[in-house]
Parts: sequence; structure tokens; C-alpha cells
Amino acid sequence: MRWLFFVIINLWVLNGALAQGKFLAKDGYVSFFSHSLLEDIKADNNQVLSIIDTDTGSIAIQLLMRSFMFKKALMQEHFNENYVESYKYPKATFSGKIKDFDTLNRRNGKTEIVGVLSIHGRKKEISTMAMIEFINNEIVLKGEFWVEVADFDIKIPKIVENNIAKSIKVNFELHHKPYN
Repeated sequence: MRWLFFVIINLWVLNGALAQGKFLAKDGYVSFFSHSLLEDIKADNNQVLSIIDTDTGSIAIQLLMRSFMFKKALMQEHFNENYVESYKYPKATFSGKIKDFDTLNRRNGKTEIVGVLSIHGRKKEISTMAMIEFINNEIVLKGEFWVEVADFDIKIPKIVENNIAKSIKVNFELHHKPYN
């Protein structure tokens, strides 16, 4: 009986130790902005999933393309049907690493994030600087980076090519909480 109690306690402690290294954001925020002379396009997505492994500094992010919300319904329809083809490529993902995560020692400041961004069935290595904050028991990442539309084989019809920028600014804010 004592042996069983010892095994149960050890499994409980081990499970807690393994879970301590994972932080999860279930409702992260990503937006993008396209500025051109004829029209500005902005979309927001509040359904972004992200996980950080604090033992390795690895980060993974996933979002549904259809979750981007636009001010104009027609823009949203064109985005999903004509440009990112979200019926065919429903998700965007990022898999990478927060550089020097182990030496941050829970200090707020700038950090570099490097990894592979996958959109529209295409992958591209990216690197960006982000602000990392350790607030209470959360890890918050905020930052921005630029995406070249051509890098992800997103076709823009000639008739509207002046309405959409070739480089799109992407902003993110992810509040990670301990994953149990």
C-alpha cells in the first residue's frame, strides 16, 4: 500500500514538473495591415493559439485564416476565396525559437524570434525582434514583422494590384499562461 502511495505521489509531482515548462495562449491576437495609395486594408484575428516550451525556448503558433475579420465583408470574402484560398489552406503556422530564452531570467526586454512561417502552402524562414514581458505568471510576446506577398505565392489580379501592398505588416500580441 505504501508503495502504491509513493508511485502515485511521484507521478503527480513528475506531471506537475513536466507541465511547468509549457505556457499556452488560447486567444492570442494577430493583425495585418496593407497600405496603398488607393486603399488601406486591415484585418484582426483574436483566435490565435500559441505554446511556448520554457525548457527549450521553442514556440509554435497556429491560426485559422477564416478567423481574420475585416471592416468590409467583401474584403473578407476576397481574402478567403481569391488570395489565401482558405478552403484549400485553412491555417497559417509558425514554428521557431525564442533566442536566448534560457538567459532572459524572467527579465522584460527585447528578444529575437526565429523560425518558419507557413502561409498558403508555402514556407519561409523569418526573424523578428519582439518585446517579451513576464507579468505575474504570464509570458507576453508583442511584436511585428513584414511579409512579402510574393514569398507565399499569393496572386494579386492586375486589376487590383495597386490596391494591395506588396509587403504586409503583421502585428501580434500573445498572452501565455501556464499549461496544466
